[in-house]
Amino acid sequence: MEKLAEVMAWRDSELFSEAERLALEYAERITYTDQRVDEALVDSLKKHYTDAQIVELTAAIAMENFRSKFNPPLGIEAQGFCMVPQRPKG
Repeated sequence: MEKLAEVMAWRDSELFSEAERLALEYAERITYTDQRVDEALVDSLKKHYTDAQIVELTAAIAMENFRSKFNPPLGIEAQGFCMVPQRPKG
């Protein structure tokens, strides 16, 4: 729960390992259309993950991106399985 509470601030949090930070950066680069996954990032990922794990991670990220575009227009709401805590204001 502690990591979940800090996931929005993963760059500044000391709770995430180098491998986790790379996975989160990878997810952001896949998700944001103005960013790209370059060879340097893939090389860094390969220091921590096998090719099969990178494919699985990519598939999981792509599926969540699909859901984020597919569900809202159809009114499909969160089922409460993974509630992300709100960031404190201020």
